[in-house]
Amino acid sequence: MALKVPPPPWELLQQVSELVGASGVKSDVDKSLRALAQSTLSRLDMVSREEFDAQTEILQRTRARVVLLEATLEEMTQELEHLTQK
Repeated sequence: MALKVPPPPWELLQQVSELVGASGVKSDVDKSLRALAQSTLSRLDMVSREEFDAQTEILQRTRARVVLLEATLEEMTQELEHLTQK
């Protein structure tokens, strides 16, 4: 028996909104759902887009530095091998 994949959250919110319709509790339901969504999202281990972009830039610089260091190490290794062969 296969498990049914739950619908995305925005579909659930739309279904609840349709069920509640134009009744007076729609505002209360919307507020409660928003509070629930915010509470759930706050518990996730997430970073802001700005932090993600900053870390991506740092990683790119670090990778470039590693490539440069690897090339320098290779060059020095070849020079050492050349000197020891004499």
